[in-house]
Amino acid sequence: MRFSRTKAALVAALPAAVFLATPSAADAAGPAFPAHYAAPYLQVTDADAGQMAADMNATGTKFFTLAFLTPQSGCTPVWEANGTGVGSFNSQISALQAAGGNVIPSFGGAAGGELAQTCTNTSSLTAAYANVVNTYGTTRLDFDIEGGVLDDTTSNQRRNSALAALQQQNPAVQVDYTLAVDPTGLPSKELDLLRDAKSKGVKVSVVNLMVMDFYDGQPVLTDALAAARASASQLASLYGISTSAAYAMMGLTPIAGRNDDGAQFSQSDAQQLESFAASNGVAELSFWELQDYDRATGYAYSRIFNAITGGTTPPPATGGTITGYGGKCVDVAGASTANGTTVDLYTCNGTAAQQWTSVSGTFRALGKCLDVAAAGTANGTKVQLYDCNGTGAQQWSRSGSQLINPASGKCLDATGPSSADGTPLQIWTCTGAANQSWTVH
Repeated sequence: MRFSRTKAALVAALPAAVFLATPSAADAAGPAFPAHYAAPYLQVTDADAGQMAADMNATGTKFFTLAFLTPQSGCTPVWEANGTGVGSFNSQISALQAAGGNVIPSFGGAAGGELAQTCTNTSSLTAAYANVVNTYGTTRLDFDIEGGVLDDTTSNQRRNSALAALQQQNPAVQVDYTLAVDPTGLPSKELDLLRDAKSKGVKVSVVNLMVMDFYDGQPVLTDALAAARASASQLASLYGISTSAAYAMMGLTPIAGRNDDGAQFSQSDAQQLESFAASNGVAELSFWELQDYDRATGYAYSRIFNAITGGTTPPPATGGTITGYGGKCVDVAGASTANGTTVDLYTCNGTAAQQWTSVSGTFRALGKCLDVAAAGTANGTKVQLYDCNGTGAQQWSRSGSQLINPASGKCLDATGPSSADGTPLQIWTCTGAANQSWTVH
């Protein structure tokens, strides 16, 4: 996964002599990971380590993947975006563990290389990995192997030998591999890496698929689901297990929002991916990345993906109707989830396009919010479906039977007035008329 240019600039500004924080061995390992969990990536620095606590307080997310440990030289890893060594962020991690959470330190990434490339003695490499486990009180390590690192067969074999030795020393250690994937499944080099790990006796707990940056012009969600299905078959074949067991060792990691190829992975897409993961028993949901992508949404992606932890269901899966003029239901036209879809009146039919959940002052259907187009305030401004973004254009308050958008001071209104199927909704000066009267069920 990618490395923030902003954070790269911050690291470049650090003194040449990198400060290595003094590690202190944890008294005991932090809480174990459940069978199914969300663990979003945080490109961790001193400035944003507090995002773990902020996200946990906002969404209940308690597990985080910390990126990235890369080689400074020899067998000494540093946190890539911070330039500091193992032992950094101990206070934040300990607080998270005390609250029932834990972290997955991730080695490698798209830019900085992986420790097995510079630490050429297998025993020393094993010790370096063990130091991370002991210092942070976690028994789970992630290895994001891509680009030129994937082509380095010697270091890949060395890493797998070191990890096998680590698991012999400490059988509690769980190893995850984060790998690129195509809609047709894992490419040959990624499969070769897993085959070598298997041959050396590494017990891989999760194969985390980077379902992002497909560069094929197709919707990210479509490619992600195809990649997951194809990879499940590959993992079942590689490990001699059932397809359901293959899903149980799978992780799925999209980018929260805009991909490098310009494709968008929306909050609605996240809802659908979480539903797919939950129904198929996928072990892990993650995304790139907490500080630079999800924070601005109010941690929306964390909230959606955390539904898989403990097997809970996202709130939009339940809801009720909103009825109005002529007894018709507030309806998402064509049951479309595209941003800008008209919200209209339609004969009540019990479909998901007419199920609305009230969440923090918003009304949500199909994973998106009831929205005043372009945050308009003029009479006649269209009401539509749009990605939830926390703005005033998506806030609604009840006053008697009226639904008022406080940002505009206008009421939800059936145009015309008409009760015909397909009548679009708008905002209009509140008049108390029947076409502005709504019942939320």
